[in-house]
Amino acid sequence: MKAPDADAGAGTTGAPPWPAAAAAVGEIASPAQPARWLDGLRDGLLGARGVQHWGGAIALVAVGLLLPFLLGSFRLELVAKYLCLAFPAVGIVLLWGQTGILSLGQGLFFGMGGYFMAMFLKLEATTHSDSSQALSQFYGSTLPDFMVWNSVETLPWFWKPFQSLPLSLAAILIVPPLTAMATSYFPFRRRVGGVYFSIVTLALASVASIVIIGQQGYTGGVNGITDFKSFAGMDLESPRVSWGLYYVTVALLVGVVLFGRAVMNSRLGKILRAVRDREDRVRFSGYDPAMFKAAIFAVAALFSAIGGALFSLQVGLASPSLVGIVPSVEMVICAAVGGRLSLVGGVVGTVLVYAAKTFFSEHFAQYWLYFIGALFILVVVFLPRGLAGALEQLRGARARRAERA
Repeated sequence: MKAPDADAGAGTTGAPPWPAAAAAVGEIASPAQPARWLDGLRDGLLGARGVQHWGGAIALVAVGLLLPFLLGSFRLELVAKYLCLAFPAVGIVLLWGQTGILSLGQGLFFGMGGYFMAMFLKLEATTHSDSSQALSQFYGSTLPDFMVWNSVETLPWFWKPFQSLPLSLAAILIVPPLTAMATSYFPFRRRVGGVYFSIVTLALASVASIVIIGQQGYTGGVNGITDFKSFAGMDLESPRVSWGLYYVTVALLVGVVLFGRAVMNSRLGKILRAVRDREDRVRFSGYDPAMFKAAIFAVAALFSAIGGALFSLQVGLASPSLVGIVPSVEMVICAAVGGRLSLVGGVVGTVLVYAAKTFFSEHFAQYWLYFIGALFILVVVFLPRGLAGALEQLRGARARRAERA
């Protein structure tokens, strides 16, 4: 029985035979030729297979560039919020669709990126905004307001690095992937997978949410961290800055999608699909599937952290409600709705899911949760491969009719 091809979301169906994947194992994992890793990613992006699948990314760029001219400021802010939430969905496509690892804890890494950025923004607001300076004079402290209200007398040691923007950005880009590697490699090494690994990630997200709520004096508790005024001296309430952040979000999201496409079409992508389909054969060939799985888990964590950091900038909030079980499961649902084998589908699915939540909550305030639940059930029952899979089936049916004609 052939496994579905991980490139199906890109416009192909049918998995490559196992010998091809086995050959890829030898090519990419050969210690004598480490340059093939980078060559494979470059070929996946700029080679024949990569270029022919650029259509989705180009459409994403075109729509992203036009929306600011078509929407008002409020709706544009909502779209920017949806795009930030699309970063974890893209990572889930690589993690779940390509490698067969279902993570129900991506909210943890989304929250890490969001809180790291929020910590920098809060410290900057504490020292630069007029309201914070007035509060500091009243209480006789230069600490963030929630620390003052909880009788914290000195800035905690783990907050001090976030007084620097370079260190804050480094923490966003380094700490979540390292955390993902540290928490996943040894379970993978001991061959913990399937639903058991999903439960592990779910527990991590739940514990993180509980810790954040419990440590109110250091994290803002259930209210989170809010009241940001500026970013590196730029007024976050300025329309020009809002537009700039929106375009930065679009650019980074396109970059993440293109990087994911490069991975999917490279030798590394073949390795990931080989691990997904026949992990035992990869192991018997003398390679370490745990390292590949932990590495792609770290990449997905990085994507989530970038989205979380942008979310704090766009929305002005870092909250435990974005860290726990519910947002983590919603991220998986977004990837499933768009198609877990399609990177662009993950973005489209995220926008559609959260746009539906906004629409139903605005027009059916008492019943919107029922509408969202019914929508998810319909997608699972009638579109098991998501919107991208349905589109691929329509293309296949049209091609068969053309051949018969």
